[in-house]
Amino acid sequence: MSNTALLERPTTQTRHLHAVTGDEASAPVAPAPRAALPAGTTPRGFALYVGIDEATAASAGVSLGVLVDALRRTLNELAPAAETYATVALAPVGAGGRDVDVVRLALHEPSAIARTKDEPADEDRAPGGVVVDISRKRVLIDGESAAFTFKEFELLQYLVLREGRTIERTELVSSLWEGSTDDEAPGERTIDVHVRRLRAKLGAYEDIVRTVRGVGYRFDRHADVAIRYGHGTPSPDRF
Repeated sequence: MSNTALLERPTTQTRHLHAVTGDEASAPVAPAPRAALPAGTTPRGFALYVGIDEATAASAGVSLGVLVDALRRTLNELAPAAETYATVALAPVGAGGRDVDVVRLALHEPSAIARTKDEPADEDRAPGGVVVDISRKRVLIDGESAAFTFKEFELLQYLVLREGRTIERTELVSSLWEGSTDDEAPGERTIDVHVRRLRAKLGAYEDIVRTVRGVGYRFDRHADVAIRYGHGTPSPDRF
């Protein structure tokens, strides 16, 4: 495979391989049924996790950058209006496990992280510190439920699911007020007000939401912060 090779364009009809006999071999193959979507939701894109290290890619005559470029060019050919975002998952040299599982954990996919955590026997009896309970949409501070508004929790959740990444104010506005009119959506400075209120309610733990001067905000996990993920938690990265 050369470094300039592109992925083949998919055919208009996907045929699923299966054993056939007699007249069945000439019968048209029905497309696979579409998975039922949760009520009130609509697809907005997809994430593709690719597990491959540089050595394996090199043995195939490519590199991770070449693979990303090939996927992007193919997507641009099939759907020019699609937006893409790619990030490389890093792990310590010599880390074990399947590459794709390392990728999912490194990119903080909630369902992958949830499988590595043991939930407390009694979730309502939380230890000291902060517990951000994504599954129940609540925050516990030193064992007590904090009175967060819906938008304050959304803001904290958005930062938590993108742990360690600085989020610009413009991204917070466009993501948390998506679908709002220009009059309804807050300005970037209003985000600062929401963050101040959020920090006030976090009290002694306010520094888990850090300001990156001139850019935006970032969630930094501390030893006294626990995150509880539930099944179906939105993935932090969009491609």
